[in-house]
Amino acid sequence: MRYSLAALAQALPAELLGNDVQIDGPVVTDSREAKPGSLYVARPGEQADGHDYIPAAVKAGAVALVVEKPGPWPVPALLVEDSTKALAQIAGTYIDSLRSAPNSQLQVIGITGSAGKTTTKDLLAQILASQAPTVSNLRSFNNEVGMPLTALKAEPETRFLVLEMGADAPGNLKYLTSFIAPDAAVELLVGTAHLGGFGSREVLAQTKAELVAGLRPQGVKILNYDDLAVRQMAAAHEGPTWYFSAQGAAEATVRANGIELDEIGRPSFELCYEEQNARVQLSLVGEHHVANALAAATTALALAVPYEQVVAALGLSQAISPHRMHVFAAPLEKGQWTVIDDAYNANPDSMKAALTALAHLGQSQPEATRVAVLGQMLELGPQSAELHRQVGEQALAAQVHVIITVGPEAEPLHDVVKDKTQAWHCETPADARKLLDKYAPAGALILLKGSNGSRVYEIADELLQGVNEK
Repeated sequence: MRYSLAALAQALPAELLGNDVQIDGPVVTDSREAKPGSLYVARPGEQADGHDYIPAAVKAGAVALVVEKPGPWPVPALLVEDSTKALAQIAGTYIDSLRSAPNSQLQVIGITGSAGKTTTKDLLAQILASQAPTVSNLRSFNNEVGMPLTALKAEPETRFLVLEMGADAPGNLKYLTSFIAPDAAVELLVGTAHLGGFGSREVLAQTKAELVAGLRPQGVKILNYDDLAVRQMAAAHEGPTWYFSAQGAAEATVRANGIELDEIGRPSFELCYEEQNARVQLSLVGEHHVANALAAATTALALAVPYEQVVAALGLSQAISPHRMHVFAAPLEKGQWTVIDDAYNANPDSMKAALTALAHLGQSQPEATRVAVLGQMLELGPQSAELHRQVGEQALAAQVHVIITVGPEAEPLHDVVKDKTQAWHCETPADARKLLDKYAPAGALILLKGSNGSRVYEIADELLQGVNEK
């Protein structure tokens, strides 16, 4: 980002402490990421106060600060009441400047949904990057800090800015879009993620609709026709609506027909748009990724990417963010395990999809022992126990032979399965790893899945380290 500190002080507004200085490096909230010319935003946190790391940021090259305390500070600073809000204001100001530049073609795309946001973001970014310079979130950095930091990575030549937008309470998306209104809003589904912050699916749907309502006046909506709650979001904005349907609904603008899965569960399907039909083979594992691919394809088509190039780019796309349906062979002293690593996060919808993928893979290897390490699902509120029990029933329906649950919230899941299959409950991923060594034989198919806070991904990291060492 290139901006003068005085201009930012006027735009926010904020009190300028010290002299004006030119910012020509990245905007950062982590002092370890500061570089020459950086603007360091000092944010107070629960575990640490960013103001304590100002000397380290300045030593690394930061030339200016955003602070909530008057100092004195070693370099010029903007004094604000809320540095996190100031970060979003700076991002909004910067994107406004890019949009208003002569010949600007910048298009901002916002993506939300209870599941599939990161995969859809990765697929869409790969399609759009085949056409023009594109910037998107790293991994799942989609909150009030990650989204502005992503936006600030845009350059004058950036054509597409793809922003995954998360929400764990009402008002989150309204807040984000108040600073950067998108040109296109992608709504994937209204599920049961983060119900603890919403109280009901109805409130969750209203919150997700904030993204559509926050569109620019001529913005376009890309909606999942198969989810009634999403379909009804068309009324939240007057702009054009493009629907996608993994169920092949004739009413949808873009739809999938003839879905097939190969032996390891990678889907292929006909991508149908107007009179055009072409078969797409995804490299991702799991039938649920058809809807994510359709969302990405529909958005690209709405942004005037030619159909043939959408098909070609989808066929070449890969999983980018870690711990999302990554299938790999983990070597043992004798033999190996086949691991499905979907351990970045979990909610009831994604749990069901992952167990379905495990069951499909098991059909092609009927002699293999099916093992599921299922970490607790967090932020589900009063319905947590019942939702965990439902996942237990789904695991039994998927004919999982060994089920290892991790974390106190997962105990109701364990209670459902403990008398019907081999089942163990533990509190830490380290304990789950030991149980894998004891009860998962060579040749086993192992699913790793859980909320980020369950830390089941640590098992995947350890197993992947063994692959790399080989």
